[in-house]
Amino acid sequence: MSPEPMASLDQVTFKGVRKRFGRHLALAGISAELRGGEVSLLMGPNGAGKSTLLGILSTLSRPTSGEVLYGELPHAEAEVELRGEIALVAHAPMLYRHLTGRENLRFFAELHGVVRAEQVVTRWLERVSMVHAADRPVAELSRGMTQRLTLARALLPGPRLLLMDEPFTGLDRDGVALLRREITGAAEQGAVVLVVSHDVEAMEGVAGHLLVLRAGRLAEDQRELAMSARQLKEAYHA
Repeated sequence: MSPEPMASLDQVTFKGVRKRFGRHLALAGISAELRGGEVSLLMGPNGAGKSTLLGILSTLSRPTSGEVLYGELPHAEAEVELRGEIALVAHAPMLYRHLTGRENLRFFAELHGVVRAEQVVTRWLERVSMVHAADRPVAELSRGMTQRLTLARALLPGPRLLLMDEPFTGLDRDGVALLRREITGAAEQGAVVLVVSHDVEAMEGVAGHLLVLRAGRLAEDQRELAMSARQLKEAYHA
C-alpha cells in the first residue's frame, strides 16, 4: 500500500541527480534535502540548471540518473501518487486565457477535488485582492493581476510541495508583500517550499535555506534562519 501523501512530503531528498539532454549535461550530480516547514531559495546564473531541477522535482521530468525521494516515495511512484500534492508556479501562468479568473480557479478547485469549491474560490479571490477583476477573461488582465491568480491557482488545493520559478515577476509592492506572506504561510503549514529567484530583497527574512547552482553543480548549500538580503548576496557570490 502506498503511503499517504501528507506523510510522504515532509521532505524531498535528491541524491546524485543528473540530467542529460543529448550531449549537454544540465545537472551533474546534485544532492541536497528540502524540508517541510522551511523556505528554500534556489539561485544561479542563466543555464545553471535551475529550471531543469524544478522540472524534475515537479515530476514533469525524470532524472537521467540519481535518486529523488518524496519522503520515502521514489520519483517514479510520486509521479502517480503525489502529483496532486505538488504545485508549480512557472513562467507560464497555466491559466486558460479565454476563461475568467473565477472560472479558472473554480476549474482547478474541482480538478483537485476541493470541498466547497465555490466558497474556497471566493476566499482566494479575496485573499489575492482579485475580486474586482474576477469575472474578466484572463487575456484582458495585466501581468501582475495574472500572477496573483496564478498564485491562487497554485495554493488553493493546499499543496505539500510548492515550487516557484521567479514568482515576483510583474508584481507591485503590494503583490510582493502578498507573495511573501503566502510563501511564509505555506511553510508554516508544513509544506516543502522551493523558490527560484534573484530578488534577494523580496526573499529577505523568508528564506532559511540557500542553494546555488553553477554549471549544473551545487556550489552552495547553506541553512540559516531568516537570512538577510546581505547574507543571501554574500553566499551567492562566495
